[in-house]
Amino acid sequence: MKKVVTNDPRLLAIQTLSRVKAGAYSNLQLNQTIKKHQLSATDKAFLTTLVYGVIQHRMTLDYWLAPFLAGKKVDPWVKELLYSALFQWQYLDKVPKHAVFNESIQAAKTLGHVGVAKFVTAVLHKIDREGLPDLDQIQDPVERQAVAASVPVWLVQALVDQVGLAKTASILEAINQAPHQSVRVNTAKASDQQVYDSLVNEGYQVSPSPVADHAWVVTGGGLVANSQAFLQGWLTIQDESAMLPVESLRLNDQVHSVLDAAAAPGGKTTQIAEHLSGQAQVTAIDIHDHKIKLIQDNAARLGLADRVVAKKMDARQLADGTTVYDRILVDAPCSGLGLLRRKPEIRYEKQPDDIAHLAQLQRAILDSASKRLAKGGIMVYSTCTILSQENDQVVATFLKNHDDFELIPTETAKGLTDAQGQDTLHLYPDDYQTDGFFVATLRRRE
Repeated sequence: MKKVVTNDPRLLAIQTLSRVKAGAYSNLQLNQTIKKHQLSATDKAFLTTLVYGVIQHRMTLDYWLAPFLAGKKVDPWVKELLYSALFQWQYLDKVPKHAVFNESIQAAKTLGHVGVAKFVTAVLHKIDREGLPDLDQIQDPVERQAVAASVPVWLVQALVDQVGLAKTASILEAINQAPHQSVRVNTAKASDQQVYDSLVNEGYQVSPSPVADHAWVVTGGGLVANSQAFLQGWLTIQDESAMLPVESLRLNDQVHSVLDAAAAPGGKTTQIAEHLSGQAQVTAIDIHDHKIKLIQDNAARLGLADRVVAKKMDARQLADGTTVYDRILVDAPCSGLGLLRRKPEIRYEKQPDDIAHLAQLQRAILDSASKRLAKGGIMVYSTCTILSQENDQVVATFLKNHDDFELIPTETAKGLTDAQGQDTLHLYPDDYQTDGFFVATLRRRE
């Protein structure tokens, strides 16, 4: 692919997709592309739709395209171009077919040469003549569902085993929908009403979160990170489900010390800090230097730096220390499979072996952190994944090995656990159109 300087969203999409396929993170690469180029709001939206759309539907697009590429050696960027053409053709009603064809052929010429353009022309016209292969030709129902949703077969099977076919279908539909923006009010600086009024005055549409307390769902008006409320430190951008682990810590005036055992980038750390009073502090640890700075920067922006102590440390080494804490949050490193709406490429990167290794790491962190909890104290274990291997099974193993701990009901301001009728909280992407999350609350016996 030629190096081409352009502000054409179609060309930028192909370049971005090629970098993501080579290992870049989609959200970071897309943000970098948008910052680097002068794009209208319409072009930014189109570029974002193209990039995320192709990644989200890659397995379906590949299934459709495969018969037309059989036996042909195709450069990776040309595949991305064809995927983007197919995505526009099949999923975007407002883009007419002739425009898709013309723009894709021109892109092939601009990024490659006349020979590539002829090849792309031939493929697109052959698809137009013969039609796309029908997904119903796939006999196995799990494989068919996997290709239709562009989710690996092993993951679909794991979900089917866990929650059944109907719920799995609902989850798979939800993860390919665009995420909305949600914000948490910084109650140390502003009230819910102040944040609401400020955002509405700037043209945002704002509605209360059905999931979390002190939270608003925001649409329209552009990026919330550009709002006055954000710049003044009145709010932080956070998915609603990610606010629930801190709600479950049952913070009150009697809590003097809290440990956030895997804290970066600091969203939950600052949420904890907002609820602390007097001389109480939250100690936030992470294994990477640059992430410690992220935590400190977030705390400073929100005016909470005096309540946050950020330290570089491996959470697996916590057992070596002597300080005990009233509350501990273990928001553990995980597969991130609850975040597929925001980071769609994760689905293609993770394998069953990765899940097993992560569960081992999660058990080690939980075991080490538990040694630092005061008697009668509460420890919350949470992940942003939807697989039981990293959630219920980790908690069950921990309880089996620690008879001085007990599982207690996870409490949230909106009573979500009560609605599920169980002690742990399982939030799937289709429940409230949030990220998938798991929360378990553990208490150390007196």
